[in-house]
Amino acid sequence: MSMNDLPILSALRTKMQWHQERQRVLAENIANSDTPSFRPRDLVGPKFDRAGSTIGGGMGTLAMTQTTAAHMAASGAPDTFDNDRGKSGFQTRPAGNAVNLEDQMLKVSANQMDYAAVTSLYSKSLHLLKTAIGKG
Repeated sequence: MSMNDLPILSALRTKMQWHQERQRVLAENIANSDTPSFRPRDLVGPKFDRAGSTIGGGMGTLAMTQTTAAHMAASGAPDTFDNDRGKSGFQTRPAGNAVNLEDQMLKVSANQMDYAAVTSLYSKSLHLLKTAIGKG
């Protein structure tokens, strides 16, 4: 078994990849802060079992959205942002945009700190393993 196959390292790699993808999604939210009718998105965090394997088989899921009338409608999703009756918790501007820059920047900052923590744990775990086998 290689060191990369260890469940803890695999879980840490998955978490780092999730933080990278979340940073991309949050950056898109900020970039579209002036786009009329834009709704901010976020990722669902990955879940891990006690062994470090991902529960649900992957990196979390994004809500399905219908971007054109030719696409199938997402079941259970509101037709428009106005029809969610305040469930989303976002404030809308007169143009229908729901991006709150302060909230998005707080999420970006928290995501960056979490990524740094996971990266530090990953590198320290590798160093401990190398020390344990006598190569560190």
